[in-house]
Amino acid sequence: MYCTNRDHDDCTFSTTLTRVGFALVHTYAMEFLLDKYGVDLAIWAHEHSYERLWPMYNYTVFNGSNTHPYTNPRGPVHITTGSAGCKERIDAFGDKPHWSAFRSSDYGYSRIHAINKTHLHWEQVSDDQDGKIVDSIWLVKDKHVPYQLLREAEAKNNIK
Repeated sequence: MYCTNRDHDDCTFSTTLTRVGFALVHTYAMEFLLDKYGVDLAIWAHEHSYERLWPMYNYTVFNGSNTHPYTNPRGPVHITTGSAGCKERIDAFGDKPHWSAFRSSDYGYSRIHAINKTHLHWEQVSDDQDGKIVDSIWLVKDKHVPYQLLREAEAKNNIK
């Protein structure tokens, strides 16, 4: 849905089919569904790299806060984890936009630990660096509700 690789795949375009669906009618658009149902984490692959994004919707970052962006975020977190390795090596990255939090070109793999109904722990392990954890986040959500409702409630509270 989102990526910053320079390989001209679907995820490099703002009108990617997985994000907005078919042109004009927008059927089969997934981003709306991720937002509507308050999906915590969207895991993507088939890019030969690793990239973690800030919580976002429609190219807008919705961090939980400046100090704890993944605690009660107001949009899904997207992670592309396709760095397991292949004979093609890696996909090169383009410029890093404001919505990309971390990128790695190392061969590696991801681990996810579901601690309980509110806490997920994510790690990216580098094979190129002998098992070093190169990325790690805690994703915490106290309530599982549609993100649109959270953003509307926040906007209402800011008006008062």
